[in-house]
Amino acid sequence: MRPLRELSVAEARAAELAGLSTNALEPIAEVRELVLPGPGGPIAVRLYLPDAAEPLPVLAYFFGGGWVLGSLDTAEPVCRRLANAAACAVVSIAYRRAPENPFPAAIEDCYAATCWFAEHGDGHGLDATRLAVGGASSGGNLAAAAAMLARDRGGPSLAFQLLVYPPLDYRAATPSMREPSARPFFGPEDVGWCWAHYLADPADGESPSASPLRAGDFRGLPPALVITAEFDPLRDEGELYAARLREDGVPTEAVRFDGVMHGFFSLADELDAAIEAKELAATALRRAFAAARI
Repeated sequence: MRPLRELSVAEARAAELAGLSTNALEPIAEVRELVLPGPGGPIAVRLYLPDAAEPLPVLAYFFGGGWVLGSLDTAEPVCRRLANAAACAVVSIAYRRAPENPFPAAIEDCYAATCWFAEHGDGHGLDATRLAVGGASSGGNLAAAAAMLARDRGGPSLAFQLLVYPPLDYRAATPSMREPSARPFFGPEDVGWCWAHYLADPADGESPSASPLRAGDFRGLPPALVITAEFDPLRDEGELYAARLREDGVPTEAVRFDGVMHGFFSLADELDAAIEAKELAATALRRAFAAARI
């Protein structure tokens, strides 16, 4: 398979569709399809409801794919597993993708949908006072940025942020971005491919809403779990972000999974590390939601 950096957007999306898992989805009590108002038009969302006592806490989940790929369907296995394991509702949000809709379209959609559930979630049996954001890869970037927007715009109070190997600085020059290793799936050039499609103007990357590591103040952000992978050019960004959060008094857990590469979180049917990482995430969500109830 050709690396992402050698593909056009159309080729990359076709390859992703061809590679969608045909494994049976984990059963869940209920799935609802909703359409929310958004800043650029309607936003499709998929709400996963486990068999648990209502009102349910909520995880707003943003799929990965370099802001270019990804969909409600690609995120479905992870969303079902997290909803069941954490006994929470999971809202998967189909934000506008680049390059057709470059920054800040995706983050504004994600933030708008999070705010909508904070205001209207009780109509769906949800406890919007216990609301978290999360995502993997570019979805983790969007979750970190949404948490900052909620703080800076006086938005909903968030109980937690789940950040799985997020890209956090468009100009990152960390050791993991430079170190040579066999990364046929996702290397530094592929990271650059994603950023180049997301940012219509490279200057936009200076905004903390695009590059959360470039924020000057991390105080007042919600507690975080940051999951990283050993063989991932984005590894050091996540770990640096966790350190910055801790320095500014944000309760933060950072866990590196050794022996795996970027994307492993979605491979629960193939990797024990993916199962372990999802259990870790679910436990952290349960803990955060319990603390928010007090």
